[in-house]
Amino acid sequence: MKLYLEQYWIAIVTLLSILGLVSCGSGRYIEELPYLHSSEQYTKELDGIKKRTDSTFAIEKFDDRKLNDEEMSIRERYSIIMRVMPKKVINYKLYSFIDQWIGSSAKQMSNQKNGTDCAQFASLLFNEVYHATISPIPEKVFRSKDIELFTGRNFLQEGDILFFRYDKGHPISDEGIYLQNNKIVACTAGGLNIYDFNDQYFQLRYIAAGRLKPKS
Repeated sequence: MKLYLEQYWIAIVTLLSILGLVSCGSGRYIEELPYLHSSEQYTKELDGIKKRTDSTFAIEKFDDRKLNDEEMSIRERYSIIMRVMPKKVINYKLYSFIDQWIGSSAKQMSNQKNGTDCAQFASLLFNEVYHATISPIPEKVFRSKDIELFTGRNFLQEGDILFFRYDKGHPISDEGIYLQNNKIVACTAGGLNIYDFNDQYFQLRYIAAGRLKPKS
């Protein structure tokens, strides 16, 4: 009986505390709460999430007649590598270019394609795929007026440049290219390959990302 009464009074005191908190400048308090949305906005966001989810996992028939054998092979292979729906792989020129380099070591790249690291690779990629000229030197790309810098990972899009710091002497040591679903092209001791951006190796070295500004 005594335990029951104690629990009862604790419940009463807790309820009164909550009521006191809400009544004390409740309008201002609610406005200052982070990530608080109105019911209407919340409903819209839920609908948006549902539509995106349905779209992602919907079974669709692709118009394969417009693709040649190489493009179909690229789409199938990289959708598996990046763990995305095949319909997401549409920039065949990008993935075909990457496919030629996958597995290349820094030494092989230097001998065959006049490149020494991923920054060299990125410079060639942008010239070939996006018809844009960027420096093969990471620091110059980072400071380029043609590159819009940002740090938020939620804003990353296919083709964004990732800047990494591998040693103290070079604040911007090398680059990577963001693909999809947290998969990136980068160069490590294992060579140029597709890696998971969530890997601690990259997270500890990530500085910022950059996107080529549209031509005016």
